[in-house]
Amino acid sequence: MKIKDLTNYLESIAPTAHQESYDNAGLIVGDPNTPLKGVVICLDATEEVIEEAMKKKCNLVIAHHPIVFKGLKKLNGKNYVERVIIKAIKNDVAIYAIHTNLDNAYHQGVNAKIAEKIGLINTRILVPKKNLKKLSLVTPIVASDTLRGALLKAGVESEQSSYASVGVAHQNGASKAAVKIEVLFQADRERAVLKAIHNHHPLASPTYNIQSVENNNLRVGSGMIGELEVPIHEKPFLKQLKREMEINCIRHTKLSGRKISTVAVCGGSGSFLLPHAKAQGADIFITADYKYHEFFDADNQIVIADIGHYESEQFTIDLLFEIITNKFSNFAARCTKVNTNPIKYL
Repeated sequence: MKIKDLTNYLESIAPTAHQESYDNAGLIVGDPNTPLKGVVICLDATEEVIEEAMKKKCNLVIAHHPIVFKGLKKLNGKNYVERVIIKAIKNDVAIYAIHTNLDNAYHQGVNAKIAEKIGLINTRILVPKKNLKKLSLVTPIVASDTLRGALLKAGVESEQSSYASVGVAHQNGASKAAVKIEVLFQADRERAVLKAIHNHHPLASPTYNIQSVENNNLRVGSGMIGELEVPIHEKPFLKQLKREMEINCIRHTKLSGRKISTVAVCGGSGSFLLPHAKAQGADIFITADYKYHEFFDADNQIVIADIGHYESEQFTIDLLFEIITNKFSNFAARCTKVNTNPIKYL
């Protein structure tokens, strides 16, 4: 089994096409064709995590946060990013990041894990992605599987959102068995989709149709909202939140004495989602990285609960371990023992 076999599977759950524009998800260091020996799963690929992988004879680190966000002009070890990259390359440890594409996944995503931990039901994406497009094209039946695979790799929606119908194509007086493929994709993936058609369709100039779709993509987007099975007053809920999320500190806005019924969540930095949480009737918004003045935006309409960036995403490690071990059993997958939270509390 090669590294790419695992990363391709992860991208079938959280396609890199679903990451935000500023992100850098994917294989950051390493050769995808390298045989896979073992995996260490973490939030942050620090030097300690690379050393841990080396000791455990694992040659792949899967991190939630990309170690590289911007282009590196030099590699001389002057900061922790460069030191991590140098150590990984020297010791043949690949680094793969699965970040906002996993944040944006409804099924088996970061926010779904938080919702599971705190017991939410009837969950849905808080802000679904828009700008969907629909591709329709006909291909000879013998080439259909290859073409669909290439389209999935180019960033079209999952197999569950694609459609194929078998029929007969008529061209130049001849009739041949053919498949009509219809798939949805994000607008910013159009170039990659067209490239996949060009490279994998057996006809030199295939006929296809692309049209805009106004529907929200309910399977992909930012944040999550759901309900508690039994409404609970604010203070007991916050105590329960501390217990379920295994945290010691919650920064929150003034409590109003109301019961908590509808809960919005966003792992990591989610303050940009507050207006959507309010508009959808959330009683509390759980996220991280709130600034002082941003707390005023609650305006007595909602409780803001900042549980910390690391704390909100820590169970992503368990999530990835479950995803990997439920699919593969022919290599070691380990959750890091290193706490990479750069913030300490007194």
